Amino acid sequence: MSSTPRPRIGIIGTGAIGGFYGLMLARAGFDVHFLLRSEYRAVVENGIHLNSAVHGALTLNPVQAYSNAADMPRCDWLLVGAKTTSNAALVPAITQAAADGAKILLLQNGLGVEDELRPLLPDNLHLLGGLCLICVHRAQAGVIEHQALGTVNLGYHSGPASDQEREQITAAGAAMFNLAGIDSTVAAELGQARWQKLVWNVPYNGLSVLLDSGTSGLMASQSSRELIAAIMGEVVAGAGACGYQIPADFAAKMLKATERMPDYLPSMYHDHAHKRPLELKAIYAAPLAAAAAAGCSMPRIEALYQALQFIDQRNSQE
Repeated sequence: MSSTPRPRIGIIGTGAIGGFYGLMLARAGFDVHFLLRSEYRAVVENGIHLNSAVHGALTLNPVQAYSNAADMPRCDWLLVGAKTTSNAALVPAITQAAADGAKILLLQNGLGVEDELRPLLPDNLHLLGGLCLICVHRAQAGVIEHQALGTVNLGYHSGPASDQEREQITAAGAAMFNLAGIDSTVAAELGQARWQKLVWNVPYNGLSVLLDSGTSGLMASQSSRELIAAIMGEVVAGAGACGYQIPADFAAKMLKATERMPDYLPSMYHDHAHKRPLELKAIYAAPLAAAAAAGCSMPRIEALYQALQFIDQRNSQE
């Protein structure tokens, strides 16, 4: 990448995810522009602050911040860090901020998020998925707490690129993050990577809400640990039915990795605590539907999804 001009990067949704990766890229010398809504004034006045157990205390100030995508310069890469529940509403902002042939990278959880967004985007834009393995949350406006990890796994979904160009685009994206000190790799198969991420996201996100517990508490109880392992097994079975073979020891490795993590409250816990919509469609409904279409039932995940629907509906009424 050193022989070509560095790309201009736009952050659509400057919350914990967008703020973390955007700040790291900006500190590495990339031209980064941040789209904000409710936090715009706070970030303009005080910058973005990152309290990281990995990188230390970092600040980006001033910030190239915007409250309207129409005011942003056209960007070569757009990193979408907003929750999947707002994807359709973000389409105008994405199209306004995208340069011709821009790469749209969804830094989001769940299954099928690219499939839903693709028909809403211009054909000349490249769409990629980014799987973030990170423990991060927003403490207050413009302040991000980073507890552990940070890896980004990128995969090409769709767009006007040839096979060779797709490899070049994903490699360039991974190199961009690596230059910013973020470990990044290319996913050979995006669908496989999304199912593997669900092995962790499906049990821990939902159970953190239902049981009002972070990861340490969930792992400390034998009963909840066994439930997590059983739910992980259903995700692995669902992936297999859909043609994605997850390694036999993958779930066990996720359990051991979670034991080593600092106590972490997943993103769905924070959404529930603030009465925000829960990402149920992407994390639960989509994989349940895909597995059912392939003839595979996931009864524990179905029960978890139904309980979370009740909570989500109650939150929306309060």
